[in-house]
Amino acid sequence: MKTKRILVQSVAGPYLVVCGAGVLRHTTKEFAKLGRFSSVHVVSSAKVWRAIGKSAQRALGVRNRGAVHLMNDREAAKNLRTVELLTRDLVKGGADRKSLLIAVGGGVVGDVAGFVAASYLRGVALVHVPTTVVAQVDSSIGGKTGVNLPEGKNLVGAFYPPRLVLSDPEVLRTLPEREFRGGLAEIIKHAVIADAEMFAYLEKNMEKVKRRYRAALDYLIPRNVAIKARVVTQDERESGLREILNFGHTFAHALESVTHYKRYQHGEAVAWGMMAAALLGHEIGVTRADDVSRIVSLVRRMGPLPGWPRVPAGALLEAMRSDKKTRDGKLRFVLTPRIGKAASYDGIPLAAVERVVCFAPHFFCDSGQVNA
Repeated sequence: MKTKRILVQSVAGPYLVVCGAGVLRHTTKEFAKLGRFSSVHVVSSAKVWRAIGKSAQRALGVRNRGAVHLMNDREAAKNLRTVELLTRDLVKGGADRKSLLIAVGGGVVGDVAGFVAASYLRGVALVHVPTTVVAQVDSSIGGKTGVNLPEGKNLVGAFYPPRLVLSDPEVLRTLPEREFRGGLAEIIKHAVIADAEMFAYLEKNMEKVKRRYRAALDYLIPRNVAIKARVVTQDERESGLREILNFGHTFAHALESVTHYKRYQHGEAVAWGMMAAALLGHEIGVTRADDVSRIVSLVRRMGPLPGWPRVPAGALLEAMRSDKKTRDGKLRFVLTPRIGKAASYDGIPLAAVERVVCFAPHFFCDSGQVNA
């Protein structure tokens, strides 16, 4: 795979997403373009560091063991307590305003480390080294950082763009099967909202993608990065267009919240959310039946999902009201009028949402389950 350099525009200045097999072996050259730093600190998780820590430490030029700060990367630990622990570790490690913070891990590590970088000493330089599918194609790009509250997902955070993103598909080889499959949800999401050609490619090649064929990853990762980069460049602060990136996420965030972030990996919740959003779109006459069928079929081909939770429909609806897209107490959903296009809709009859919430677990009951 040839290295691809994709530019993202930000109010804080442009930055590059450099993606390609082996890019982590050339970090010295990339870091030199960022300037000089008084110290370099890494935030990662114990799980990620066991898998790639030695090679990452060598590639990133981190020689001081005390400059590696490990956190719990479960969604349930994506909270203000973890932010406090990391910032205190940075103080002990001597990090100052001229330090560089490198987030090495998946979406949880990137979101938390990004918020830490935005907050510590009112902002230090940040680089993302995403190690999961979700992080490489979505969460490391666009500057959204944050943590969860008991009341909802990502309710505390900041827009804080990185100086650089280094995305190396070779690190996906060590990714556990369930995590890899879950990450495919964000790729499907990008195809639904912005790339009908990629959707057709996924329909034809899903088995090759799941087996991590290099040609498939070489095609998908830069294409998804380009979609995310284009959207966030046009709407960095999520005031309009960027909302389409939340296709399936209103349902997904509610599912995660009512299960206390312990049942689903984020991509698995998004998978359920996309199927529910497709059904909701059909309920109100936005999404055609054949597109609903194609979306549900492709999502199910990702593999087994943790089942729909046995909670009252009212609990899910209440969780949705805490969603960031809610305006004046009214729920907003991203729906697709056709594969390759998406838009935000409000004023959706609550009865339609209730029907989907009640019907979804039965409608998709044969999608397979895994123990969560």
